Amino acid sequence: MTERLFTKPFLLVSVANFTSGMAYALFLHFSGYLADLGASDTQIGLIYGATAVASIAMRPLLGTVMDRYGRRPVILFGNVLNVVFVLLYLTVSTLGPWVYIVRIGHGVAEAMLFSALFTYGTDVIPKSRRTEGIALFGVSGLLPIGIAGIVGDFVLSIAGFRELFLTAAGFAVITLVLSLPLPERRPVLRPGESPRGFWKIVVQRDLLPIWWMIGSFSTVLTGYFVFIRRYVDDTGFGSVGLFFSTYVAVAILERIFLGWLPDRVGRMRVLYPSLGILVIGFFMLAGAGSWVGVAIAGAFCGAGHGFIFPILTALLVDRAPETDRGSAMSFFTALFDVGTLIGGPILGAIIDSAGWGPMYVVAGVALGIASVVFWRWDRWVMNGETEFSTAVEA
Repeated sequence: MTERLFTKPFLLVSVANFTSGMAYALFLHFSGYLADLGASDTQIGLIYGATAVASIAMRPLLGTVMDRYGRRPVILFGNVLNVVFVLLYLTVSTLGPWVYIVRIGHGVAEAMLFSALFTYGTDVIPKSRRTEGIALFGVSGLLPIGIAGIVGDFVLSIAGFRELFLTAAGFAVITLVLSLPLPERRPVLRPGESPRGFWKIVVQRDLLPIWWMIGSFSTVLTGYFVFIRRYVDDTGFGSVGLFFSTYVAVAILERIFLGWLPDRVGRMRVLYPSLGILVIGFFMLAGAGSWVGVAIAGAFCGAGHGFIFPILTALLVDRAPETDRGSAMSFFTALFDVGTLIGGPILGAIIDSAGWGPMYVVAGVALGIASVVFWRWDRWVMNGETEFSTAVEA
């Protein structure tokens, strides 16, 4: 009998994840605000990088707290911080130290919410429908990217960044309200059992290739998640809303109608073609010469992303012990910030020195190389473990 996926906790945490994502995704336009204040693309990358450093530093503590005390304390405290720091953007008017302080505080709040809501989501998905469930839960994180791009374009066309920040604060408050009724979730421990700890998960042998792939994936995504606003402003091609609406529409349709595919035909058989499609999306963005090119590139990037993220997540949840899931998911989500920390300054510097086309070409080539490394590394790790197990049994 098929296990039920759409339970009340699953639906509630999905809606909370959506509104949290809306509050965050409205800041896809923030690079435009920084440019208005006089920041170069390299400076923009450094400001985003500072946010990532704070977010990364929080992850060991977040993982430990979730595994020992549950997901709910992190979700609630993260929501309160999120409301406070989103409102503090209203006080940012120069490129001085204050913008770094606000971005760092916002990064800590988002680290807490991203880690805890995503861990909670994986907790309430039945094992037999894991990839499908993660893909559908991920829709609540993808939708804000498309909708917030359009909402942001609209708000900025009739008002300004002040109103954009207030809109984001409204979604942050809604997320807090939605999170209040979430029942607690924590690992079920057998007598004498306890979580192994954050760093034991980080160095677990069969998780190392996954860390590599998600880190590489996150680094190249900086090319459009951080810089797409600057790209459309500089080139005049399309808009943030156009790129991300096609991106998200394709990714969501893929997950709704084909979400079952990885569990049926094999995750790796779907993962590698998806990585190739994303590489093509970067190359198409590099060569886009009109709004049509931007829209098509968005569709290819969304088609690749649609399967890459849930497959890597499902592989992680399968390989990590349930008692350490909070730590595993904390490090997993931290790698998105590591990607911003690395990709922001490097890709920003390429833009400043060579332009948009070369930057997107470099991002596509880097992802292709990273995918080949992952393919070889994961096969070596998993085949080695299989051979070892066979020898022991014999």
